[in-house]
Amino acid sequence: MPAHLDPRLLRAFVAVAEELHFTRAAARLYVAQQALSRDVRRLERELGAELFARTTRQVVLTPDGERLLPYARRALDAQDELLAAFGQARPLLVDLNSPGLDTGRRVLHRARELAPEHEIMARYESGLGHAAGEMLAGRLDASFGRYAGLDPVLRARLDHQLVRYEPMALLLPEEHPLAALSAVPLDALAGTTVYAGAGNPRTPEWTDLAHRLFDGRGIAVSPPAPLAVGDEEFQRLMAKTGHPVLAVVDFAALPGTVVRPLVDPVPLSPVSLVWRRGLGHPAFDALRRAAADLSAAEGWWRRPETGWIPDIDESVNSVHHGNFANRPTSRALRS
Repeated sequence: MPAHLDPRLLRAFVAVAEELHFTRAAARLYVAQQALSRDVRRLERELGAELFARTTRQVVLTPDGERLLPYARRALDAQDELLAAFGQARPLLVDLNSPGLDTGRRVLHRARELAPEHEIMARYESGLGHAAGEMLAGRLDASFGRYAGLDPVLRARLDHQLVRYEPMALLLPEEHPLAALSAVPLDALAGTTVYAGAGNPRTPEWTDLAHRLFDGRGIAVSPPAPLAVGDEEFQRLMAKTGHPVLAVVDFAALPGTVVRPLVDPVPLSPVSLVWRRGLGHPAFDALRRAAADLSAAEGWWRRPETGWIPDIDESVNSVHHGNFANRPTSRALRS
């Protein structure tokens, strides 16, 4: 017998035991079916017992599974009670990167509707690269951003849920020649330099995405620049260099600028809800549920035929996308 059992394994077992269906249990826990099956197999190995009898048509509890179920429920109830006691003493801290970005803001608002009894507070860390360190240090609970762009060492200590493939765009001065276009083909940027946060220690995942997008297209990423704090300083540096700025379509244009979507192909920024592994807070389930419901209701997982994402993002996100894409939309969001 193992000296310790990971509560996550017990939670996986209880979900399957109550649903008697791996797909439904995975949707209930907001995890990929493959990950759920892996956790159940690990629990069976650690206990040295077969917990489920599986066929192509049904899943049933074995006698050992029946014996474990009441113990597992009591253990999880005790854990939930402990987490709730400590979680209620502080708010859930969620980083939205920047005040003007729509995805995280809408998920946060929906989570507050789902869990009005809990305090969920916004933070603005400006980038997932910086927020990852804050999460691992316990100063932040969750954030939004490009999970695949993080260092693998960080990814190993974090988990994520794909929320949206967000179309990318350019922020341009109104007098820029490309500002006259309703959408900017990537080929039109050949020979130009685009600002993508190089040198900003808070957003290395964004600069990496730009390098992957522009590679082989004759588009340069502007060299590292001093970090501009505040809209006024950002506009001043933008006017000084004249470089277009890589952004997303929901980015709020600043005075004297316009936002134009990129096309041919349509580059997509994969946005995930990211949190440190083992996070326990009574409002966290509401945050994950809000993200999944909005993704389904708004079609945030859909990708245009000409959509582009890096291969590494395709690999990292494919399991999560496959699990959540078929999840039904909640009645509250359909009404």
